[in-house]
Amino acid sequence: MAKHTTICAGIDTGKRKLDVAIEGNRAQLQVENTSEGHAILLTWLRRHRVKRVGIEASGGYEQPVVTELRRKRFEVVVFQPAQVRAYAKFHSQRAKNDKIDAALIAVCTAAVRKIHAAPDPRLLPFAEQLTMIDQINEDIARLKNRIESCRNAQIRTLWKEDIARLEKREKAELNALVASIRKHPDLAKRLGLINSVSGIGLPTAVAILVRLPEIGQITREQAVALAGLAPYDDDSGEQVGVRHIDGGRKRLRRALYTASLAASFRWNQQLIQLYQRLIAAGKEHKRALVACARKMLIFANTVVARGTPWQDCPP
Repeated sequence: MAKHTTICAGIDTGKRKLDVAIEGNRAQLQVENTSEGHAILLTWLRRHRVKRVGIEASGGYEQPVVTELRRKRFEVVVFQPAQVRAYAKFHSQRAKNDKIDAALIAVCTAAVRKIHAAPDPRLLPFAEQLTMIDQINEDIARLKNRIESCRNAQIRTLWKEDIARLEKREKAELNALVASIRKHPDLAKRLGLINSVSGIGLPTAVAILVRLPEIGQITREQAVALAGLAPYDDDSGEQVGVRHIDGGRKRLRRALYTASLAASFRWNQQLIQLYQRLIAAGKEHKRALVACARKMLIFANTVVARGTPWQDCPP
């Protein structure tokens, strides 16, 4: 097998600092996680002829430097923390600090054989705005739960006022997000295609477009795996375990699962039939809904790939 010749670096991301290491090289660097620090980092990487940079997702702290690296034409691989931990465990590496982590990420980066295209940069601010909308919705749900167990009429009134205010904000922010998306004709067309699927309302269509920018350009199997809706085996020898979903994009999966509840009982005849068939076969309610969410995403991926809206019969 030919030796990997691309020089790779790894970055361990902190809120304030970036620790950087180069695979197969003792050179290391620590810079501030600021625009000034990013400029120093770029100069250092060029001096060491680095072409590919790996970085671990870190609650959004990695996004500014990832954006700058891609803008400057570096290949960038963003790892999920579980991927790096699994690699360390496989190689029996127990020691851990920022410099060690940077070196480990550099090794992981060199091991990658397929580099996926960078996501559409237009979608990053949309994703941040959508996350805010999701968080508002979570706040509303928490307040509604508190009201159920509250016996103080005055407190209940205050919380109801807060819910009404948050619902108004949530609606306004979603409308603003949709308006921003529709300023881009290609994104507007994609959003319309997704929204054409029976049972996928506008909020869910926005979630699919923003959280799964690959929609329509990947296989159905890849789509459901990225959403964390792919069923995985849990078998060993003669034991046959229960299939389960794992990993994927949590907020996207939640949006699809929530939408599947109404779609499978009212809006989408194909999903209604699927749900009833699974329940009749002895499947649990939750597992049947996961299957419907999976099928809903497949429908969305298909209509975008074909460029034609949903019809009453399945695509």
